[in-house]
Amino acid sequence: MSTKIYVGNLPYSVTDSSLRSNFAEFGSVTSAKVMMDRDSGRSKGFAFVEMASVDASQAAITALNGMSVDGRSIVVNLAKPREEGRGAGGNREYRASSRPNVGYGNDGYGGGNSY
Repeated sequence: MSTKIYVGNLPYSVTDSSLRSNFAEFGSVTSAKVMMDRDSGRSKGFAFVEMASVDASQAAITALNGMSVDGRSIVVNLAKPREEGRGAGGNREYRASSRPNVGYGNDGYGGGNSY
């Protein structure tokens, strides 16, 4: 059974292939993916690695969690499943506040008291 691992606080220079090769020391790596910012194309500083066995995952977590990589102490632990309804989504609705004149005073201008 494969196990997904979360790897956080990564230096921005880490790539999918370097991640894969580091985790391969502990067993068969099914996938290794550094999360990238859609707009800038830059690393978000975290990744997910899927290992073929629970034993390999546990060995990697034990050995790599807290390890210093380019001066950064990385976080390595079992990935938690996403909670329903959480996370980023592109189709968020923006709603106006139900409170009248929020932040604009009574006359529609920037806050402050009317003297």
